[in-house]
Amino acid sequence: MMQRLLSILLLGLFVVPNFSAAQDAKAKSILENASKKMNTLKSLKANFTLKLMGKTNVVRETQKGVLFMKGAKYHIVLPKQEIICDGKTVWTYLKDAREVQVSNYDPEEQSISPTKLFSNFYDKEYNYRYIGQGTTAKKLCDLIEMTPKQASKQFTKAELSFAKDNTIAGGIITEKNGNRYAYEVGALAPNISISDAEFSFNAKAHPGVELVDLR
Repeated sequence: MMQRLLSILLLGLFVVPNFSAAQDAKAKSILENASKKMNTLKSLKANFTLKLMGKTNVVRETQKGVLFMKGAKYHIVLPKQEIICDGKTVWTYLKDAREVQVSNYDPEEQSISPTKLFSNFYDKEYNYRYIGQGTTAKKLCDLIEMTPKQASKQFTKAELSFAKDNTIAGGIITEKNGNRYAYEVGALAPNISISDAEFSFNAKAHPGVELVDLR
């Protein structure tokens, strides 16, 4: 669940593809502008809301969270779980279970990762097209639909919403089983000062939490 939410959020926040002429020209222009803006950032903090919907669009679960990012490092905070990565190690903290799982960070094993998001994998793995305008997070946005070229992907399509200032406002991801995840970015603070300590799990600050080493 947590890895899926991470992939969904990162998919929308960091679209930095290497485009080909075969793709939709209007979508290409929007994505390029968003990419240029994101590539200028040294760090960011983003507040977001995630909603899990079934096939009938009924909201089953709503979670609010925060994403911190600095280069290849990231930290996602949700009410019951956190994922922390310093570019080498990943800590998955399950709050209710009082457990933190530790694993090596390998971007090649992830369908979507910060390392991949700053490469040309989109153009290789996804088709994209402009599908019109809509309102997301109370903003008038351009909508782009992305569909995976390979059937092995965990979702069938992603509809991303870009505000007029070239920032991501949200999106809707549809899984193979028909479930849909909708998210909105409430506030995005670029180039803020973030300590490197934000990107490692502090065991001393979490006494009694069991460490499960999966490396």
